[in-house]
Amino acid sequence: MHSLAGIVGYRGYSGAELLRILERHPRVRPVLLDHREDTARPRPSPAPRHAPATPEAVRAEGVSLVFLATPPDVSMELAPAMLSAGAKIVDLSGAFRLRTPAAYTAWYKEPHTQPELLAEAVYGLPEFCRDRIASARLVANPGCYPTAANLAIRPLIEAGVVDRHAGIVCDAKSGVSGAGRKPSLKTSFCEVTGNFAAYSVLHHRHVPEVLMISGLEEREFSFTAQLLPVDRGILETIYFRVQHGRGAPDLIEIYEKRYAGEAFIRLYPAGHLPDLHAVVRTNYCDIGVTVDAATGRAVVVSAIDNLVKGAAGQAVQNMNLLLGYPEAEGLL
Repeated sequence: MHSLAGIVGYRGYSGAELLRILERHPRVRPVLLDHREDTARPRPSPAPRHAPATPEAVRAEGVSLVFLATPPDVSMELAPAMLSAGAKIVDLSGAFRLRTPAAYTAWYKEPHTQPELLAEAVYGLPEFCRDRIASARLVANPGCYPTAANLAIRPLIEAGVVDRHAGIVCDAKSGVSGAGRKPSLKTSFCEVTGNFAAYSVLHHRHVPEVLMISGLEEREFSFTAQLLPVDRGILETIYFRVQHGRGAPDLIEIYEKRYAGEAFIRLYPAGHLPDLHAVVRTNYCDIGVTVDAATGRAVVVSAIDNLVKGAAGQAVQNMNLLLGYPEAEGLL
């Protein structure tokens, strides 16, 4: 018997990717949940079953879990109703990622309207939070940039091989789909094609997720997001200094021990680096390292698909954990 998973926001890029994954999932069937009427973007054809995004409909349909692929304000509006209907939630927005309402307001410039749920929510980076996710009601799916950054940085911080006084610089590039489907001048074809631009310099709202999970202080971490003229994918080039005498093989060994048995982490041999073509339309995070042992300069390159491992694919990992299915089900 299949479980039913509702998708609110299925017309957006992440929601459409969720639908694509769930349609081939062996244990789950999608239900499209309509929050607002959108005649400009019709339902997918042939459309799976659909219902209004209300607790009554979720209860009547027997939906076990709801994905909120919605803006933060909509996620905060809908989360209490979906939980009241007995459904678990994986929220793909930033509504429940940070630990306090004050932190949310500082980075998102809006008040948080559900502080009790914010306190309850579990951060959904399975490689580091798996045990807590499995017993949660509400999982905050990580941002795409922090997913690539934390998977690259945290094992090295844990191992104590980074010279933290020298700081870490994360130079992050994303495809345009990371900005969402809502039309804007900044992401229009004529503005993006043949162009390359930085944005939200020093104030990107994904920064606190990296600090929270990797254990860094804000003064130790410099992050710049840049918009690539491609549709999807994230590549982050991360610069730092290693402790004296450490080389690329040492860092690779740290990653190998930390990620042994992890289905979605792929490590490259020392000196070899991933690119976007290796990860697009997959749920993998590819990591490569190069180190100049004489000077201690080190570079890690981390690559993901922002719509899969950075959004919908990771959300399905979280769904599998919440529903008791094998974590990689439907993703390999």
